[in-house]
Amino acid sequence: MADRPPHDERNETPLERADRNFTELLQELRVIQAGVQILFAFLLTLAFTPRFPSLDTAQRAAYVSRLLLSMLAAALFMAPAALHRTLFQQNVKPAIVRISSRLAAVGMVVLTLAFTGSVLLVVDVSLGHTAGIAASAGTFVVCAGLWRALPRLVQRAVVSSPAAPERAAGRERSEHSP
Repeated sequence: MADRPPHDERNETPLERADRNFTELLQELRVIQAGVQILFAFLLTLAFTPRFPSLDTAQRAAYVSRLLLSMLAAALFMAPAALHRTLFQQNVKPAIVRISSRLAAVGMVVLTLAFTGSVLLVVDVSLGHTAGIAASAGTFVVCAGLWRALPRLVQRAVVSSPAAPERAAGRERSEHSP
């Protein structure tokens, strides 16, 4: 193993790390994709319900924009697989991982907007505009809290934990190893 420069505690080469990171990203996207597909399918069917013609112009605009946001989220979450397939065996896996990670991050933002807007639309039609705004705001807070704030809190807790200096020293040693 002396001919394999360690990248971190895993003692993997940069290509092995890229392969592992891409596999982990695809697993994450599989979890997300199911929710996106359900939301998109739900929104697609709404236009064919008996109550749809009674929506006012603002509600129809909200519906169409949320439908398009959910479609965009689905496309962003599927793009890494398409990118990988298109660039397969062209020795660009680290770039595929970087770009795919960014696509997934943008997809999460778009999905938050799609969720928030879909809840607004459904609750607005069901209970009224004020309830729709409240439910939509709550949806945004939950998504932002779980998808943005929680990871930052965990990261902060891990960095400030007693084992943090040991982990940092291990990373520093492996980064400076020949």
